[in-house]
Amino acid sequence: MNTTTLTALAEPNRLHIIELIRDRGPLTIGDIANRLELNQPQTSKHVRVLHEAGLVEVQPAANRRIIKLRTEPFQELDHWIESFRSMWDDRLDRLDEYLRDIQGRDSSE
Repeated sequence: MNTTTLTALAEPNRLHIIELIRDRGPLTIGDIANRLELNQPQTSKHVRVLHEAGLVEVQPAANRRIIKLRTEPFQELDHWIESFRSMWDDRLDRLDEYLRDIQGRDSSE
């Protein structure tokens, strides 16, 4: 798991950019800035960080830049999170068994 991904997503504006592109599809810097009420230089800096982290692609189109998500880093993040899911599933299963044991003891008294 690449910590650069988490670092890039930790900043709220960058996370909002990712969510916006996820929901709306590829957007220009201007579209992102307008929808999130950010100025264009600020948006460009955030997009640059996301691009350097490998989370987005920047495709030139005439005098605009189209920003779209790359799927690979999010698949990698999902696999990393999955390793924690299985750990928590095991712990929750043991908690469920424990609670059933306690309830069984209480009802037999």
